[in-house]
Amino acid sequence: MRKVTLMSNTLDNRRKYNDEMSLVDLAATFVRRRWVFYVTFLVMTLLAVTYAVMTPAKYEYVSLLQLAEDGEGEYLEEPGAVVATLENRWIPEEAATFAQVNERRLPFKVKVSNPKDTGLIKLSTETTEQQATLVKELHTSLINSVIERQRQLIERSRKVLESRIASQGKVVESLQSLESSENSAAALASAIQRQAELESDIESLKPAQSLVTSRQSIDGKGPSKALIVVLGVILGVMGGVFLAFFSEFIVLVRDSLANTQAE
Repeated sequence: MRKVTLMSNTLDNRRKYNDEMSLVDLAATFVRRRWVFYVTFLVMTLLAVTYAVMTPAKYEYVSLLQLAEDGEGEYLEEPGAVVATLENRWIPEEAATFAQVNERRLPFKVKVSNPKDTGLIKLSTETTEQQATLVKELHTSLINSVIERQRQLIERSRKVLESRIASQGKVVESLQSLESSENSAAALASAIQRQAELESDIESLKPAQSLVTSRQSIDGKGPSKALIVVLGVILGVMGGVFLAFFSEFIVLVRDSLANTQAE
């Protein structure tokens, strides 16, 4: 009984050993299918090199605009409102106009942001050097739209201040026509001071101005050409190994089916 058990265990172990592939078997399989690996590796590497050479480098183009301020240093329009107007009105209008004239979509996107705690509006675009002129034209058009809007707000504020100065001038004239007294003199001095403050507010109005227009970044954006080639080589090695063993598997399956049909 013990001999039968030992023989059974020995047969099971041999069957298990025969069903498993050793490292020698894996190496032999890879050597038999090495041409699959070579072809896959070469194709993937050539594709990566071609992509790296043919794909033009991209750069970031940045434009900066300073918003208009009143005499107290407050912005005539909140930066968030300007960003929203650019994103939802002026940029879509420019894109629609470009598509209508050129019968194709705008080849890049324009991102708008407001650096924290500043009155700056930043326009940024990532694209190739071939599109630099078009980027500059688009950024300039958007900046002009913002500046024109800010100019209108400046004129509105100026008219309001001028109206208040005129009203204050009438108050000063009426106080000057009154008989001089301690109260009237104090009121007159206060009115004159208020008139001077309003005039100072007009002079302190700061219009919007363009600081930078379509400035190109020094370094390119996106993955470098060397990184693309390295990734292509890595993918070539991994893909080549996989296809080498997969082709061996296909051959074994085909032979097994052929033997089954022959029987």
